[in-house]
Amino acid sequence: MRSPMHSEALLHVDDLRTYFHTRAGTVRAVDGVSFSIGKGETLGIVGESGSGKSVACYSILRLIPQPPGRFESGRAMFDRVDLLHCSDRELQAIRGNRLSMIFQDPMTSLNPYMRIGDQVIEPLLIHRDVSRAKAWALGVSALREVGIQDAENRMRSYPHEFSGGMRQRVMIAMALITKPELLIADEPTTALDVTVQAQILELLGKMQEERGTAVIFITHDIGIVSGFCDRALVMYAGRVLEAAPTALLFYEPKHPYNQALQRAIPALNATGRELYTIPGAPPDASKSIAGCPFAARCEYALEKCLSSEILLKEVAPQHFSACLRVQLGEIDLTPASAVELSANN
Repeated sequence: MRSPMHSEALLHVDDLRTYFHTRAGTVRAVDGVSFSIGKGETLGIVGESGSGKSVACYSILRLIPQPPGRFESGRAMFDRVDLLHCSDRELQAIRGNRLSMIFQDPMTSLNPYMRIGDQVIEPLLIHRDVSRAKAWALGVSALREVGIQDAENRMRSYPHEFSGGMRQRVMIAMALITKPELLIADEPTTALDVTVQAQILELLGKMQEERGTAVIFITHDIGIVSGFCDRALVMYAGRVLEAAPTALLFYEPKHPYNQALQRAIPALNATGRELYTIPGAPPDASKSIAGCPFAARCEYALEKCLSSEILLKEVAPQHFSACLRVQLGEIDLTPASAVELSANN
């Protein structure tokens, strides 16, 4: 399953497969994922819990414990270096330096026994030839840039002395202090209230605009993708089901799963109406799936959808879908907004 390579791709992932081999069986967490991201671009990876979106990005950084995890196939080319198969020294020179990550839960990612300042400047001490005094000054500046008041004193604080939103700002400062070319943000706003969520997204957008950093934004909230990302992938059961520029993804969906996700957005439901939910449950990742993994929950599925191998194919300019019936031109999916508007009328 292949996606187009961006003309100036900073990162190109091809046929990534990450399986977990356990006593209960082999879990196909990421099963043939391909994508690319260009310099300064924002790529959203969206899908429900267990879709494989986080595992795919952890795999790129080689943060998957081995065993039980194993890279069955694939490449992750970052500026001509294959991150999956390069030496530890090559990876060390890139990870946390040219390629950084904001983890989902800052409280479990920050060391509770270390001062904030020591953690913020650690990437500089590892990857830059600077004195501790210079690194400390840069750390203070980094905290100011992410909106932390009294940064000089807060550098001496511990993680438990910060609120959830402030800890997330610390994580952003730590990830950006080396001025990376690519930033992976793993659901950085999940545990935050909507006001702080908006502040974090605004901060990330500002930092990206100022520094030209490419961003991979992982989320289960398709609404965030609409306002923050240039392109997006929709993942399900370890596979990419749809990939397109964000506007096309929302206004011209090419996979029933994407359409269903949009119908479940609360803002598209009229007041007093029952919120739409996708019937059924995701498939068991430890069992091989012959056809479309969404077929058992799809209102458009036919017998051939259950048994035919379905690859991601371009069905319109820049728009890729893994729906067999869309590829054959048998169905034309209506945007969720139009579906709900029609129902309300």
